[in-house]
Amino acid sequence: MIVVAGEALIDLVPQGTGALAALQPALGGGPFNTAVALGRLGSDAAFCSRVSEDAFGEALLDRLRETGVDVSSVQRGPEPTTLAVATVGADGSAAYSFYVDGTADRLFAVPSALPPGARAISFGTCSLVLEPGASAYEELMRRASAQGVFTALDPNIRAGLIPDADAYRARFKSWLPSMSLLKLSEEDAAWLGGTPREWLAAGPAAVVITRGGDGLTAFTADGGGEYTVPGEHVEVVDTIGAGDTVNAALLHGLAVRGALSARALGELGPGGWTELLGFAARAAAVTCSRAGAEPPYAHELAG
Repeated sequence: MIVVAGEALIDLVPQGTGALAALQPALGGGPFNTAVALGRLGSDAAFCSRVSEDAFGEALLDRLRETGVDVSSVQRGPEPTTLAVATVGADGSAAYSFYVDGTADRLFAVPSALPPGARAISFGTCSLVLEPGASAYEELMRRASAQGVFTALDPNIRAGLIPDADAYRARFKSWLPSMSLLKLSEEDAAWLGGTPREWLAAGPAAVVITRGGDGLTAFTADGGGEYTVPGEHVEVVDTIGAGDTVNAALLHGLAVRGALSARALGELGPGGWTELLGFAARAAAVTCSRAGAEPPYAHELAG
């Protein structure tokens, strides 16, 4: 089982141009999107979070259940669901402003145990920023890593939510010894500072950098490997959920290969990494070809 830990929220997506364009609610949140994508790809997946008891919260859980994601580790609360107002640029890129005060996912508490059979756990986005939940997710991260669980991180930086950039950068570095796989966009990498080789030296077995339509590159600690694939050409509707789809595709692909360990990452070799990154690029392209975070099903990537 692959566990995804983090927030589930509602994206409010403009349906036209201008500041007063109508907003369409859509299910979202980086970890939520990753869990849905894993379920659609056919992975045994579970979601670990705190979700509101309001109508939005019910809709979020319904989507997870429909996708086959285990929600038995989801905590519930009467607080409202977090809202993210999206702004989609002419090139399909998305920016967000957030309404997070007093919302349910901020009150996540460390669970007593991971779901049975958990082999990997993924973290990222707002849940590692907003306290007090951020500290709880951090504790879960360190505990899972200490227990030998394959641990993945996508920082997915939302700079507007980070009050002290330097403090967050220091905290990010403190997570690296607990990481098996670090995945981040080139924009996030520039904001955080440092290089893949510096991050690898701190702990992860592999770092994957995404560059939008220009593709993906993986850097490995074992042997100093570097592997690149181009992006898939597609008419972009928007990029919402594309990075989350890459997360899911990488984890799913590693699980299929029996490679959810630091040692196995080092043994993938050029052929294995090229195949894995290519799969992730194709999956992200499908997500970009349709509106909102709608990751592909396994049959859409077959062949």
